[in-house]
Amino acid sequence: MKGFAMLGIGRVGWIEKEKPVCGPLDALVEPIAVSPCTSDIHTVWEGAIGDRHDMILGHEAVGRVVEVGSLVKDFKPGDRVIVPAITPDWASLQAQGGYSMHSGGMLAGWKFSNFKDGVFGELFHVNEADGNLALLPDSLDPAAAVMLSDMVPTGLHGVELADVQFGDTVCVIGIGPVGLMSVAGAAIRGASRLFAVGSRPNCVELAKEYGATDIINYRDGDIVKQVMELTKGQGVDRVVIAGGDNDTFAQAIDMLKPGGRIGNVNYLGSGDFVKIPRVEWGCGMGHKTIAGGLMPGGRLRMEKLASLMETGRLDPGKMLTHRFEGFENMEKALMLMKDKPKDLIKPVVII
Repeated sequence: MKGFAMLGIGRVGWIEKEKPVCGPLDALVEPIAVSPCTSDIHTVWEGAIGDRHDMILGHEAVGRVVEVGSLVKDFKPGDRVIVPAITPDWASLQAQGGYSMHSGGMLAGWKFSNFKDGVFGELFHVNEADGNLALLPDSLDPAAAVMLSDMVPTGLHGVELADVQFGDTVCVIGIGPVGLMSVAGAAIRGASRLFAVGSRPNCVELAKEYGATDIINYRDGDIVKQVMELTKGQGVDRVVIAGGDNDTFAQAIDMLKPGGRIGNVNYLGSGDFVKIPRVEWGCGMGHKTIAGGLMPGGRLRMEKLASLMETGRLDPGKMLTHRFEGFENMEKALMLMKDKPKDLIKPVVII
């Protein structure tokens, strides 16, 4: 089969590979719609997870089941399915401990385009199909539903990690696709004043649609100073980090109230350390909590998020700015994520 792959750090291209083998609990799926992610860019051009050779890229897909293993109960060939970016091993001790995304080791629930071929192939393998696939409702457009694989659950998990409560003042740093979903999630969870940090006009307008009450443009000056001025020196109850770099944590600490909480879902692709400002962290005693986590995967999560779309609570399709038709456009879509033109939010390739 053909796939679009990482050939090595800084190099991508088309390769031929053997068709994957379907185990008794597993499924083979052909993609219907896929989308490249900034994580793919970190992986290829920053070497964020180390060198990878001839590894098919991609971890965001909806598809059609081609084959299932003998022990699969709930899916059959022909079913249209949502495929989460994180596909845990559900019998693992880590899953039993409540951290399925780390089944088999830290971040090891993230298999696609990490240590296993991803979804940018003519066919891809899904482990434990009954636990890791969800039926794609007929009412959902596959081009919008592909956002359920990663963008939606990652953005919402940032809100969960920050533990946003009714009436909280919240700042979301970074309003790319993940951050936009964090804005939407914070609004759904009951945030009152909701700051969104970003500068691209289309992202700013969409952040407002998803519930942002204030836009903080980092081009207008220090974001901490802007937030503190707008909150009369009080700061915010919660911060979600969905963009920036290793130094963004210092800004989040600076704007956070004592007793506040930071939820980080930003993929730190380079650097060795994250610096925390000592005094602003209360000399270690400010009760300013930092939580960073990989999104949960699995069937139940996908079904619940799909229901948000079905009922009109959330419309991630608004983030779709570039739609391509045909497998051959995979590289073009990926390079858009690398180059990030001003009008880009999220590209999707319809197979």
